[in-house]
Amino acid sequence: MARKTKQQALETRHQILDAAIARFSEFGVSATSLADIATAAGVTRGAIYWHFKNKTDLLNEIWAQSESGLEDVEQEYQAKYPDDPLSVMRAMLRYVFEAPARDQRRRSLLEIIFHKCEFVGEMLPLQIMQQNLYLECYEKIERSLRRCIQMGQLPADLNLRRAAIIIRGYVTGIVENWLFMPDSFDIEQDAPLLVETLIDMLKASPSLNQPAVS
Repeated sequence: MARKTKQQALETRHQILDAAIARFSEFGVSATSLADIATAAGVTRGAIYWHFKNKTDLLNEIWAQSESGLEDVEQEYQAKYPDDPLSVMRAMLRYVFEAPARDQRRRSLLEIIFHKCEFVGEMLPLQIMQQNLYLECYEKIERSLRRCIQMGQLPADLNLRRAAIIIRGYVTGIVENWLFMPDSFDIEQDAPLLVETLIDMLKASPSLNQPAVS
C-alpha cells in the first residue's frame, strides 16, 4: 500500500509540473497562479503545497529538471566518445540546438526561461539561483575545454573563461532568437554548421588566445 501511495504522489507531482510548464509557457509566469496550475493539473491547491512551497519553488524544480536532462545526455555522449572530448562537446552543442525543434517539452521550458519569466516580486530570489547556475555553467564549459586542450584538440593557450563566456552567449543567443522568431531560420537543419562555426572559432581565433605565463 505504501508503495502505491508513493507512486501516486510521484504521478501527482509530474501532473503538477506538466501543467505548470504548459501554463507558464502559454501565459507567462507572473500571470499564472497556483490556482490556475491546480485547475489545469486536476488537483487541489493543497496537493500543490504538499509538493512545492510556492511558485518560485515550482519554477526552480522545472529548471532543475531541464539541467539534469542535459547531464544525462552528456553522460551518453561521453560513453559514446571515450577519450574524445571535442566530439562530446560537438554532440552536446548540436543537441542543444536541435532539441527545442524536436521536443515540445524542451521548447516550452526554454520559452519560459527566456521569454515568460520576470525576476520581480516573488520571483526575485530566482534571479540569484539563475546567476549561480550561470557561474556553474561557465565552470563546466571550462572543464570541457580543458579536457579538449589536454587531448590536443584545442590550442594550449586558449583563454578558458573568455571562451566559456563566448560559447554560452553564442548558444543562448541563437536559441533565444529562434524561439522568438522560429520561422526566421531552421535551427535543426542549421545546427551542424552553427556548431562547426563555433568550433572553428575556438581553434583559430587569435583573440581567444592568452599570453603564455613566464
